[in-house]
Order: sequence, then structure tokens, then C-alpha cells
Amino acid sequence: MEKSTNEKLDYGIMSVEDVYKLAREFLKAKEGTKAINLSYEDRNMINVLSKQAFFGKFDETKIKVGFLDLVGKDRVQLWKSLANLSKEEAMNRYVLLINKVCPLFYAHLEAHKRNLEDEKNRIRLIEEEQRRQKEMMEQKEKKLREEDLKLMEENKKKREEIQRKQIQEALNQQTYPHFKAYAEQQHPNNAQAQEELIKQLQEQHFEQYMNQVYQQQLLHQQQQAEQLRALKNNELELKAQKKQEQQTEEEFKKLHINETESSINHESVNMTLVSEKSDQANGNRDNSDVANNASLISKKEENEEDNNEEDEDEEELPPISAASMLTRKDIKEFKESVRRDNDAIIKVGSGETVTVRVPTHEDGRLIFWEFATDYYDLGFGLYFEWTISPSNNVTVHVSDSSDDEEGEEEEGKQDPEKGDKSNENKPPCDEIIPIFRRDCHEEVYAGSHLYPGKGVYLLKFDNSYSLWRSKTLYYRVYYSK
Repeated sequence: MEKSTNEKLDYGIMSVEDVYKLAREFLKAKEGTKAINLSYEDRNMINVLSKQAFFGKFDETKIKVGFLDLVGKDRVQLWKSLANLSKEEAMNRYVLLINKVCPLFYAHLEAHKRNLEDEKNRIRLIEEEQRRQKEMMEQKEKKLREEDLKLMEENKKKREEIQRKQIQEALNQQTYPHFKAYAEQQHPNNAQAQEELIKQLQEQHFEQYMNQVYQQQLLHQQQQAEQLRALKNNELELKAQKKQEQQTEEEFKKLHINETESSINHESVNMTLVSEKSDQANGNRDNSDVANNASLISKKEENEEDNNEEDEDEEELPPISAASMLTRKDIKEFKESVRRDNDAIIKVGSGETVTVRVPTHEDGRLIFWEFATDYYDLGFGLYFEWTISPSNNVTVHVSDSSDDEEGEEEEGKQDPEKGDKSNENKPPCDEIIPIFRRDCHEEVYAGSHLYPGKGVYLLKFDNSYSLWRSKTLYYRVYYSK
């Protein structure tokens, strides 16, 4: 009786694919022998089922059959008849066909199943034995640990008992003469009562001594615990401080990356470079002399009350908080971003000092700055001038070190009877960051500062110490709310 396409042998623990492979190996081993005799239709069906299991549905674009290949044409027609037969069903029909044409395959399959089950049972028994051996070893080790702990406790008690006896004997030898004299006073001519009193006093003294020892040990342990707690608290404080520094650096990086977005409200200002050459400097000094003469005349006409009021106003300036500074390693990326804005690149000549004047913005609360150079270091300092700027434009001023020397000579030529009035018209200025040389050719130097009030920030880039080298400065200044 022919089996249906949905018929299936008992594969046991084997999958359809495993049984299919076993059937192919069996056919390869038995083909051409008396054990199996295949008809023309069976050979074609076996060939087509194996192709369906491997390739799937017949595809005319990939398979071409010769005009005289009659066997190939028969197999193509048979393959087409399988249509959308699944690979698993093709494998199953292949196994059933092999079992039909060769009944020996069933015995071969059963023997293979028994071998697999025996192997599985053997592995299971080995795993159970290993698990049982492991549990026995764990129990044995646990018992040994318990015995070791018990033995250690017993030895500890014995040592403590021996120490107690040694201490008690030493104390008894020290206190026996004193306690004996006291006992003779309490019980004269009664040796037994004296011995009992001495023994009682010695036991009381020993208990008091041991209590003192225990209290000292407890105090020592408490001190050690307090030291450990203090160390842990210090470690926690250091971790919190480091985390806060990392958060500050991350916030600054976010401001740097998102400076063009609306959350920062970064105002791009036009930089005005004022190059003060020697002729202009002389003209400015002449103008300043005229202004100073006029101010001297006006100052003489002012009364002492106005001077006192101005002194009080200067003394009432609000305090200035410390600035935050950090460095970054992305100097190459920073320079590339600054190069897009040519106004943010300045050449600081040898012996020159560049001052960038940044007025406080009415919508701002913090000022941020970043700068770097090409090859060499540069001095940097930050000052705050208590004056109200008429505009929010950022200006850049360049001065030579020779200008400062000429200014000092002019100060020496002033009339000592009139006094030094050159600084009276200058607004007060506070130093936030002193000028020091920075390795800004290796890292990006950045920082921020909270507005102390309305005024002008002075970012000074000092190259006065360099007699020959000019420095290329890349910088960016902006504010945020």
C-alpha cells in the first residue's frame, strides 16, 4: 500500500533533516547492490525530491535541459509537479520513498535511533555522576571548613584562658603583700579567713583589670572605625568633586558644539581691529595731554564732597567671583572651526599685547572664551573694567611694549607739586586672571566667568616677552544666559 505525502516515520529524537541525511548516506552505500533495486520512476522521484529539498521550487531561468536529454526533461516535468512543496515535506517524502524501495532502511534507522538514545543516556548518567561527585565534594569541603573553624575557636579559647591565667598569676604576685597586710588587719590570728579575703580581693582586682583592658580595646576599635569612615568620606568627596568637574567640562563642550543654536543665543559680532602704529600713538598721546590738562582744571573746581562721594561709589563695587578654566585636546578641530570666521584670527606681533574688549550683554549672564595658537605659547590674562560701553561691539586693540615704556617716561616728567592725575579719568579695573604664559599651542584653553555687573571684559594676549616671534591667535568669545 502506497503511503500518503503526509505520512511520517517515527524519528525519535532525530530531526527531519538528520533522518534525510541518514537516508542519503544509506542510498549512497546500498545503491548498485542487491539490497536496493530502483525503477526509472523511483530514481527520477529521488533525484527531484533531493533537488526540491536543496533548491526549492523549480526555476526555469536557472535550469536549462538539452533537446536530446529525455531523462532531464522527465525530471523537469516531475520537478514542476512538486510546485511549492516545502523543503521539510520534500525531505520527509524522500525518507518515505527510500523506506518503501528498501525495507532495510527502517532497521538501519531504528539502530541509529537506539545508538543516539544510548549515547544521550550515557551522557546524562555521566553528568548526573559528575553533579553527585561535585555535591559530595562541596559537602566534604563544607564539613572540613566547619571543623577548621571549630578547631580555631577552641584554640582561641584555650589561648585566651592561658593568657587570663598568666595575667591573673602576675597580678596576684604583685598584689599579694598588700592584700595580706589588709587581711591581717581585718582578721588577726585567723589564717583561714585571711586567705579567703585575699583570694576574694585578688579576684575582684583581676575582674577590674580585665574590664579596663576590654574598654581600651573597644575604644581602639572605635577609633579605627572612625578613621575608616573618615577615609571613605574623603574618597566620596573626591569622587563627587571629580564628577562635578567632568559635568562642568561636558556642559562647556555642549555650549561649544551648540553655540550656533538658539539655546545659547550666541551673538556674532563684528570685530574691529585697531592697529595703533607709532604715529597714531603719538597723536593719541597729544590728545590725552590736552584732555588731562582740562581734567586738572575741572578737578580743582570740584569740592571735597564730590570727591568723597566718588570714593564711596568706588568702595561699594560688588565682589567678583573666581573664573573657571579648563583645557581641551581638540585643538585641530577648534582651529578649523575658527578659520571659517577670519575676524577671529589675529596675528600678535613680537613685543605686542592684544587686548580684546568685550562689553557685557544685557541678555547675558556668563561670558565664555576659547583660544589657541600655532607653534608657540602666549600670555593670557582677564580683567574687568567697571564702565558702561555705548555698544555691544567687541573691539581689538594692539599695543607695543615700547608704548608702555614711553608712558612710564611721561609719568616721570609730571610736575610733583601737581601730583599724578593721569589715572583719575580711568574707570576702576579688577584683575580676574593674572597674565601668565599658556601652552595654548598644545591644547585649547577655555573658560567662563559670571557677570559681576555691567562693564567691559578685557582679554589680554601678551607677546611682549618675545623679541622675534609673532604668534597666530585663534579665539572665540561669546555669552550665554
